[in-house]
Amino acid sequence: MSSFKSTELGAIADLIKLENGKAFLHDALELTSCEISLNTAPKGFKVPFNHKHKQNEEIYIILKGEGIITVDGEQIPVKEGSCVKVGTGAARTIENTADGELSFICIQAKENSLEQFGFADAELC
Repeated sequence: MSSFKSTELGAIADLIKLENGKAFLHDALELTSCEISLNTAPKGFKVPFNHKHKQNEEIYIILKGEGIITVDGEQIPVKEGSCVKVGTGAARTIENTADGELSFICIQAKENSLEQFGFADAELC
């Protein structure tokens, strides 16, 4: 078994051509610790529903554009470089408020599962 898996998604700008403008990495990379999606939303796009997770927190990393992430009714303006963590049980939605596309990465991971990170989980080889 190989110690790595790779995939090619192409240009981020081309994600908009995919179903719902999303590319999920769970299956493509056989992820076992989290789900990651790369997303591109057109001008004026708004997720038409709120959703929440039972076990996973979500981290949104804005790569391009501007928008609003609404969490439990509170609007959080976001732009390129913004990062927002949303915990379990919180209702959330995202919308594009820019004149162009909104591109972002969304990472889902089990809340409170991270035991070590950085150099605590590394060794020099």
